[in-house]
Amino acid sequence: MRKILVVGAGQSGLQLALGLQSQGYEVTLMSNRTADEIRSGRVMSTQCMFHTALQHERDLGINFWESQAPRIEGLGVSVAAPDSSRAVDWVGRLDGFAQSVDQRVKMAGWMETFAQRGGQLVIHGAAVSDLDYFSRTYDLVLVSAGKGELVSMFGRDASRSPYAEPQRALAVAYVHGLGPRPEHPDFDAVRCNLVPGVGELFVMPTLTTSGRADILFWEGVPGGPLDAFQGVKDPAEHLSLTLELMERFTPWEYARATKVELTDAHGTLAGRYAPTVRNPIGRLPGGGLVLGVADVVVANDPITGQGSNSASKCAASYLASIVEHGDRPFDAEWMQSAFDRYWDTAQHVTKWTNAMLGVPPEHVLNLIGAAGQLQPVADRFANGFNDPSDFENFFYDPEKTGAYLASVSGA
Repeated sequence: MRKILVVGAGQSGLQLALGLQSQGYEVTLMSNRTADEIRSGRVMSTQCMFHTALQHERDLGINFWESQAPRIEGLGVSVAAPDSSRAVDWVGRLDGFAQSVDQRVKMAGWMETFAQRGGQLVIHGAAVSDLDYFSRTYDLVLVSAGKGELVSMFGRDASRSPYAEPQRALAVAYVHGLGPRPEHPDFDAVRCNLVPGVGELFVMPTLTTSGRADILFWEGVPGGPLDAFQGVKDPAEHLSLTLELMERFTPWEYARATKVELTDAHGTLAGRYAPTVRNPIGRLPGGGLVLGVADVVVANDPITGQGSNSASKCAASYLASIVEHGDRPFDAEWMQSAFDRYWDTAQHVTKWTNAMLGVPPEHVLNLIGAAGQLQPVADRFANGFNDPSDFENFFYDPEKTGAYLASVSGA
């Protein structure tokens, strides 16, 4: 039986550990926190998982919260005008519903499941020196801890990383008491509110430790008016600032948020990071090799909501590569091929995300505007969040965008 070590207990690490376990591998999972510490700790992310990523969980039988989490049936886009009215406002229908489950709920539950199924769970914050030792006792070491010392083993791929600095300041609040969008009170949707030159507000329904909730998520252009959360430690102050900025820049969303309160004392998060693609193979001081997973090797800005989706797709891709490899050694050539297979999918996410971080060109503005009049355009844009490769067909190239809009409008 092949022995595999997974370092890091997030979406990708846990999904991969559970998948390998189901295939009969002897799996050790290393986490720097216990399940209880995760469950009672601070929120770790926003997450909205679309159909393909959710299906990877269903395939492993670990979609434990599907019946409890809100069904997200649409994705809406609003663009603020200079007077804070809405210049654009539409919602596209998703072909398959999306869902968001607070990672505190999911990661704690999955970790307990892994242990109950006989997996070896080690609570330890791993350092490079630990991996140097472990690489000699395991057939394969996978690093899925996306922050800290371990990431430094994986060099930045400058050719795939156009940004050296963070492109957004991020601020998250989990709340109870948000009212429905009055235009569509009958179904749940993720709301992407674009404030040109200032940033974005995302609003999404989620399942948290205390039940149904909503996430208010500001992405602010660094140095701009939304870049106001650094140094804010008090959760109540964080929420107050979130709402104050909503009232100023997205009053249509503020109107349904006047009675919200935080889900819990750990329901806020703020930070920033530079979107980065890294080389997938980490070389240890003793000569051993480790393979980077998900955010360790492809970290995109959350502006396109792809983090947990990419983590799920990476775990599924790596699982297939490992199983197909049989008893052969997991050498550098195999590690590179496993990453390249994942990059076939991930490259579309990175290209789209980096495009959305820039100033949108005229043809993209035309596309977003046209979606307000042409429902098929709104639906196609919404479903691009599930399959970002489709944006190649109608989003980046002005001629393709023009041809697509002409075909839909009958012009």
